[in-house]
Amino acid sequence: MDIVPVILSGGSGTRLWPLSRAEKPKQFLSLTAAETMLQLTGARTQGDGFAAPVVVANAAHADEVEAQLAAAGATPQALVLEPVGRNTAPAIALAALATDPHA
Repeated sequence: MDIVPVILSGGSGTRLWPLSRAEKPKQFLSLTAAETMLQLTGARTQGDGFAAPVVVANAAHADEVEAQLAAAGATPQALVLEPVGRNTAPAIALAALATDPHA
């Protein structure tokens, strides 16, 4: 049984101001490498022992999330889009349901 990585990409970008903003939160920035934080995370989910990741993101950033994951070579098994951020626990619950509706 492979590990199902869950990538939480729903941050609003307010705590790293002025680098990040609501339109471009920190996960879409290249802070520590040439790749963005989301790209680095997506790349870490590839390889033996891992299933395709489940990604939970803000609906407003759907296109950016898909583009960044494609650039990292990571194809999610599910992209769960939240209309409004509701913190970590609901995001994890949505990811679990996307992986196994009987969870």
